[in-house]
Amino acid sequence: MKGLKKKMDTAKAVFETLDPLYNRKKTALIYRTPFQLLISTILSAQCTDERVNQVTNILFKKYKRPEDFINVPIAELEEAIRPTGFFRNKSKSIKGCAIGLLDLYGGEVPSTMEEMLKLPGVGRKTANCVIGAVFDIPVVVVDTHVKRLTLRLGLTKNQDPDKIEKDIEKLLPEDRWRRFSDLLIYHGREVCKARKPDHARCPIFSQCPSNSI
Repeated sequence: MKGLKKKMDTAKAVFETLDPLYNRKKTALIYRTPFQLLISTILSAQCTDERVNQVTNILFKKYKRPEDFINVPIAELEEAIRPTGFFRNKSKSIKGCAIGLLDLYGGEVPSTMEEMLKLPGVGRKTANCVIGAVFDIPVVVVDTHVKRLTLRLGLTKNQDPDKIEKDIEKLLPEDRWRRFSDLLIYHGREVCKARKPDHARCPIFSQCPSNSI
């Protein structure tokens, strides 16, 4: 219990320190519909949001509905999303997701985790990104930045994103879950980087037990 209390105090301090510093939207991905955000989130795996936005700026002008992504030849779709990397796997995921949306939900993006996970190519991270941003449902999004920072801050010992998600949920009120994820993502991109964290610029350096990294 003492260990949990310490983690809760750390999470609270990190939230309250970073919250005023990053005044940004829930997602940097540019979209107009829940379906567009779903496709963009699939494309964002191992790719920057900036690059995804460049690709989808063209992609969504040509392919607008699930039917469009189902009907496009796989080679054409692969070429269209090639700059995002892992384009073959992502093309299969997008096509499978589009088919699932039509077959299961009439083409509409569902609003629950249970329903989202029935879609081919959609895991918990993608589902949380979409339902958190579109439907304002309390979620924890665990990407590479959130995983790295929660480990460095001693908020979890787990490597598995699903387990990290559950660990974070224990530390903060649910109305802070999504915002906490976003704060760690922003801070991870700008300051607490993977190879060389910028300790001199880090406002939560004193909270970090791994500050010798």
